[in-house]
Amino acid sequence: MSGKDGDGGPNSLNGKALCLVGPTGAGKTEAALALAEAFRGSVVNFDSRQVYRGIPVTTAQPSPEEQARCPHLLYGFMPCTQAVSAGSFAETAAKAVYSVLEQGRTPILVGGTGLYLQALLEGLAPIPDVPQDVRERVARQWDEQGGAALHDRLAEADPAYAARVHPNDRQRVTRALEVLEATGRTFSAWHAQAEKPLDLPCMKMGIRMEKTVLDRRLAARIRVMLERGALDEVRRAVAECPDPSAPGLSGIGCAELAAHLRGELGFQEALDLWLSNTKAYAKRQMTWFKRDTGIRWFTPGRTREMVALASGWLNMRPISG
Repeated sequence: MSGKDGDGGPNSLNGKALCLVGPTGAGKTEAALALAEAFRGSVVNFDSRQVYRGIPVTTAQPSPEEQARCPHLLYGFMPCTQAVSAGSFAETAAKAVYSVLEQGRTPILVGGTGLYLQALLEGLAPIPDVPQDVRERVARQWDEQGGAALHDRLAEADPAYAARVHPNDRQRVTRALEVLEATGRTFSAWHAQAEKPLDLPCMKMGIRMEKTVLDRRLAARIRVMLERGALDEVRRAVAECPDPSAPGLSGIGCAELAAHLRGELGFQEALDLWLSNTKAYAKRQMTWFKRDTGIRWFTPGRTREMVALASGWLNMRPISG
């Protein structure tokens, strides 16, 4: 659904959305509720794990008490057996955002899955699959010639995209060269074809903190999840869906606890792996979001400043508490 064709409702073309990003465990839920209560908002999820039902504690979905404070959309609405792509989710999320606008509310997009947000706000280019032999050949070229040489080649063919990519970013440089070799077209040309599912202004704010602080928060959050019944929750989910490769059960937290329940990991071993994988995931999230120069960053607890910034951008006075 695209607002530029007017199918998002009479209010969608003049609407604006807020977006809240950051690594897992940074405190996005608290900030989202503050924004929602200040601007009569509805929270729209774009986290790839929180879409699954039956595992709200382990995937850190907002609690029933938190969800009661304002409307929440796209949390726990899919079975664990169903896979979801970034493209299909973007279409679903766009419809949710336009429905929020039609209700006269402010959409507040919240999550940590950067690809889902990119698919929603920028669209996904219709790039065909690259043959395996092309991927292997470009990978060998990186190993033999080095990143600087391949980045130079990319800069000659696609200067606009090369300017956005660091020479040491192996994944992005080689991906662009693979696509160029396989299709004869640059990354920039392909992305120019992408259609935005959500065609309206969106201000992005983020929450971040020092790694050592976040690591402590993540360890504490896992303890709280266990106190709230994460292990029993996963036990019930596995009983309903015993396939260990089910999309909803393959995420961090669920996968480690399910492995423990199958006797593959000791309890403490599962918890240690859960924390280690969560830390690594948070690092990957921040690597993704740091590339976006349009994000305004805050530390946890600075909700008043976030509300003030959003107020000026939305041209709306906050609702007094």
